Amino acid sequence: MPRSRRCRQSAPSSLVLARYEKLIAAGELRPDPDQRRAAERLNQLQKELEAEQPGGLLGQLFSRKPATPRGVYMWGGVGRGKSMLMDLFHASLGIERKRRVHFHEFMLEVDALLREEREKQTEGPVRRVAKRLAKDLRVLAFDEMVVTNTADAAIMARLFTALIEDEGVTVVATSNRPPQDLYKDGLNRSLFLPFIDLVEEKLDVVPLNGPTDYRLDRIGDIDTWHAPMGDDATAQVREAFFRLTDYEPEDAANVPSGELDLGGGRTLFVPKSLKGVAVFSFKRLCEEDRGASDYLAIAREYHTVIVVGIPRMGPENRNEAIRFTKLIDALYEHRVKLFVTAAAKPEELYQKGDGAFEFERTVSRLKEMQSADYMARGHGKAG
Repeated sequence: MPRSRRCRQSAPSSLVLARYEKLIAAGELRPDPDQRRAAERLNQLQKELEAEQPGGLLGQLFSRKPATPRGVYMWGGVGRGKSMLMDLFHASLGIERKRRVHFHEFMLEVDALLREEREKQTEGPVRRVAKRLAKDLRVLAFDEMVVTNTADAAIMARLFTALIEDEGVTVVATSNRPPQDLYKDGLNRSLFLPFIDLVEEKLDVVPLNGPTDYRLDRIGDIDTWHAPMGDDATAQVREAFFRLTDYEPEDAANVPSGELDLGGGRTLFVPKSLKGVAVFSFKRLCEEDRGASDYLAIAREYHTVIVVGIPRMGPENRNEAIRFTKLIDALYEHRVKLFVTAAAKPEELYQKGDGAFEFERTVSRLKEMQSADYMARGHGKAG
């Protein structure tokens, strides 16, 4: 995963649109109208920001602080080139005061700074944190903005209002969701709604839902169902995780965990969670007392789910089999990509016991979920 990068020295810039066009000409990217529109908008922002530099046109004409350029919020399905365009923008931008950081990492930093400010018993801790974050910073670029934590949702409007309006920071972000779908169905979502208003007021919302899923190309040679369980199966789903998240395998120990808000004050611990990909054990999902609403929360939040340790089940495991059926129904209906390690093929998982006949529908869905047609579908409930 690209680590947080805070640049203090500016290098001679080349425009992001020119770099994008070179990738098209070299055959590394395919022509994509949505991508081009996003590249053009980032190109415009780059020009505005670089014009503020001491040698830039605005720096020559005006001595007062210039207005904060409008930011950009790029959203779209998996593998549509959002992170690639963000990387091009950050690499092309010829200013010193820029930072690119994964949103999850940024909010962990915010939480730590808030604790420090509250321990000082200072007034307005959120404003003070924004001031600390904005020191020597003109552009803040986020990859994969997603909001699952109630505490984060409650402070984001105040934090980003302070960053953008008070500190003059321009924000560029990517997300799998349009702004109005962020923290959808979250607890106390009314506290979060001012943040959505802020995004739509201060950032240009640019959709990327072109015809090519570049991330799918990366996993084209990896099967989704791995049986029997063992080192080889684990290595395969591990590789899928790294390819889907752009995380470096050698940095595996630092893959973040997280908590998914299930509503009603309940949360679900997610052992590994990054860029819309989550890893769970079968034991956590199906041996604990869970219902359809829990599985729907997972299906809405993640475009890819990796489930490890699916066992063969018999009459004594009827409850686990029923929960597994509900899990697969939710993932299937929301077109979630599924990778697993299991003790057997789908048709051999639950052959005897209450509901074994009905389980055949789950088997059919599991087989369809392995197909190229299913894997090419975008995340989200059909219709």
